[in-house]
Amino acid sequence: MVGESGSGKSVTALAVLRLLDPRSEVAGSIWFRQENWLQLPEQDMVSRRGRDVAMVFQEPMTALNPVMSIGKQIAEAIRVHQRDLSRTTVRERAIEALESVSIPEPHLRYDDYPHQFSGGQRQRILIAMALVNRPSLLIADEPTTALDVTVQAQILDLLRELKQRSNAALLFISHDLSVVAQIAQRVAVMRKGKIVEIASCAQLFSDPQHPYTRSLLAAVPTMRSDRDTPLAAIASPTTVLEGPLVEIASGHWTRRPE
Repeated sequence: MVGESGSGKSVTALAVLRLLDPRSEVAGSIWFRQENWLQLPEQDMVSRRGRDVAMVFQEPMTALNPVMSIGKQIAEAIRVHQRDLSRTTVRERAIEALESVSIPEPHLRYDDYPHQFSGGQRQRILIAMALVNRPSLLIADEPTTALDVTVQAQILDLLRELKQRSNAALLFISHDLSVVAQIAQRVAVMRKGKIVEIASCAQLFSDPQHPYTRSLLAAVPTMRSDRDTPLAAIASPTTVLEGPLVEIASGHWTRRPE
């Protein structure tokens, strides 16, 4: 899911897990495994968050609890869904989760606190926490935004590897089209809280149909960009946002004016 900051990507992801402020209103339906999650009691949602669908939140520098060791934070995620496990077993599984995301010497670092890790390592810890209960769907919300290019590439490689190993679906949220091109199979473009185009990654980058998608791509600098020419501005909202999604080719949908 791609779009500029403020387009509604993170809000949509939080709505799926029903983690928005209680004062917010969510309309429509959210279907997962033949259940409408908007109709489930909160206690049922507690049992599904982290087990069926898990989320890697933005900002690895602040997403972890600073006064709790990283091992205990992962162990807490395990105990929520597997209360019958012994303390020793929980610790072993937490260490295995840290090892799976390539944290060095996880048995020694289990009792360390978030401030003792780099930004890239904290992101790996968040991924380990999200995957420890083997969810069917992992939502990764801007997991590479605060990282330098080298660490960003490592996190993308890790996500691809873990996705294949666990056979989980991945919903990757980003405003960075270059990152999306590296990891996505299908792309949904969001603008002002609405999906304006859905296509395979190849279709979207080779034949964008919606004006907003085209303006997003035009605003991305490339090696061929003329440094003396300003980048294109992102298009302002138009009535095109109000039209229905229409399938213009197999698997390629775009919003057209009514």
